[in-house]
Amino acid sequence: MAGYDSDSSSSSTDYTSTSVLLGYASAEPTDDAISQLGGHPTWLDETRPPSASLARCKVCNGLMSLLLQLNGNLPEVFPGHERRLWVFGCRGRTCAQKDGSVRAVRGVRVTKVEKEEAVGEGSKKAEVKERQGLGQALFNSTPSSSSNNPFSSAMTSPGSASNPFSTGFGSANPFSTSPLPPPSTLAAIPPQKPSPSAAPLADTFAAKLSLNLPPAPPLAPPEPWPASAALPLAYTRHDLDADYETLPSPPQPQPPAADPALAAVLLRDGDLTSTSAAEEAEAYESSLDKTFQRFSDRLAENPLQVLRYEWAGQPLLYSREDAVGRIFTPPQPTAATSVAVKSGIPPCPRCNAARVFEAQLTPRAITELEAGAEGSGAEGMEWGTVILGVCSRDCALPGSGPGSGSGEDEEGKSGVGYGEEWCGVQWEGRSARPRR
Repeated sequence: MAGYDSDSSSSSTDYTSTSVLLGYASAEPTDDAISQLGGHPTWLDETRPPSASLARCKVCNGLMSLLLQLNGNLPEVFPGHERRLWVFGCRGRTCAQKDGSVRAVRGVRVTKVEKEEAVGEGSKKAEVKERQGLGQALFNSTPSSSSNNPFSSAMTSPGSASNPFSTGFGSANPFSTSPLPPPSTLAAIPPQKPSPSAAPLADTFAAKLSLNLPPAPPLAPPEPWPASAALPLAYTRHDLDADYETLPSPPQPQPPAADPALAAVLLRDGDLTSTSAAEEAEAYESSLDKTFQRFSDRLAENPLQVLRYEWAGQPLLYSREDAVGRIFTPPQPTAATSVAVKSGIPPCPRCNAARVFEAQLTPRAITELEAGAEGSGAEGMEWGTVILGVCSRDCALPGSGPGSGSGEDEEGKSGVGYGEEWCGVQWEGRSARPRR
């Protein structure tokens, strides 16, 4: 998680503001007309919804209900990309705490950006500050203070570099000791015609390889999105409001007062034993899951938050003892090899780019989603947090790129594409922390 950036208050209790954007459930409409908790999803193009298979539970194969819809537009990071994110969860009791019962979907529509416009946009990125850009793009919120946008530098693909070891003499050996023939002799040699049987080696291998490789499997036909009457019961819908996370400034540590005379009196009266209080405190802390304690303490500072957002940041872990927690835990050397075991979010299966953290749901979201839903089967979600990891390139999805054949409107916008993204769920009871 990013460090604290600036003091936001000069009162008796100082507060600092972080780079994490918090989402709060609101019963009133907010400036963000797209992001919502619960309810029914809306699409980038209502005439082109995603395949219903993306919203089916991998355990029971039933359609799932919407947990989160998030406006994912990041014009400073992905100019010309219209992004939206969805998280779905299964209501089935038998699917609780099973992998595949919560799934995430990313939708994107790419707009053609002219080269001149892209260059101009790149020069503006250096002047855009991170908080203003992400906050206004996602929730139309303006932070109290800002920092430089780490994504402001224009990203250009390097061109192909010339061979630094080339001697400029073609295939001639630059280290040969034999003298070259006179220039007149070289000019008199007629150019040699290539042998008809001398085919390019690369083409020969390519031809052989194409015969041995199996054909790429065709994409499964999309499953039509069902009518409203066929959808599962929706969770209570809330609009989302947002503000940057504020935390009290950490107090300055005070050294303990050393008073041997007082310690002797306490020891004589039985108030101090030979086992120091520090040792007892350490033993108590070791019995608790420090990761869970940090999770609880951090949420307690802003208890109404339902969403935490930080593009390419670090999630607030519920536990480090489960499979999801180990993904975000720094690699540790094993006892046998003393070599660090690498881990991380699985890469994007479409472009093989790394995935990055973007958002997570907090336990408060369960309270808001289940509000007024007693007896409807909505209650009973048992997760500590739901973490969303997305493609760091925001790669074009099937049907979403310009010229993909899905049709473009007169504004140059291509057809919408949808694809599944990584969703890590930290369930209650799966960690080794003591129950409270």
